[in-house]
Amino acid sequence: MLKACLNGSRGRDEHPAVPVTPAELAADAVRCARLGVGAVHVHPRDDAGRESLHPSVVAAALEAIRGARPGLPVGVSTGAWIEPEPAARVAAVRAWTTLPDFASVNAHEPGAEAVAAALHERGVPVEAGLWTVAAVEAYARWRVPAGRVLIECMAEDPTRALADAAAMLAALPAPVTGGPPVLLHAEGPATWLVLAEAVRRGLHSRVGLEDTLLLPDGTTAPGNAALVTAALAAGAR
Repeated sequence: MLKACLNGSRGRDEHPAVPVTPAELAADAVRCARLGVGAVHVHPRDDAGRESLHPSVVAAALEAIRGARPGLPVGVSTGAWIEPEPAARVAAVRAWTTLPDFASVNAHEPGAEAVAAALHERGVPVEAGLWTVAAVEAYARWRVPAGRVLIECMAEDPTRALADAAAMLAALPAPVTGGPPVLLHAEGPATWLVLAEAVRRGLHSRVGLEDTLLLPDGTTAPGNAALVTAALAAGAR
């Protein structure tokens, strides 16, 4: 499964095609879905362009995407940079009026298991975001099941990112074939090499302006659809 990560924490100061409003997210989701992505991941923004977990902000993004492309799975982030206080993140999840199809929780962040538990209580599948081997070990102690594991290589150096991927995959508490589905991806300069590694290993992956602004040839991508097209050409499905 190839997921499109449409915006992340990026603003238009970094790329003019970063989708920010619900309508822009919906339009980009439709373009990527037509190319064949299996899901989209978005960071909803408030009227000032700030990432938000507020129920009305999350609902606006989800409803716009679902209205434009019914049936396309859409997930959101619960990153601590959006709301640093763990109790406030839990309260936000419990207050959501429109639920995503999945939500990512970074295992290394304070209160991660409590946020995951709040999502699980509401029937939202959890994506466990694992950035380091220590995060894999923290996730292994969770009492909350994950619907998917994200092996997220944050090192910019491609060689280091590949080594980190191998170490985290080896440290997973269950074999790749016996635990939750695994999605492997990187950011920045390591994006394309790690995506190729995901294809080689038969794992899910993702691509989009959240992770990289560049196509495999080093030129700036016009937008998310171009990145998805390049990923599909590289063998991602």
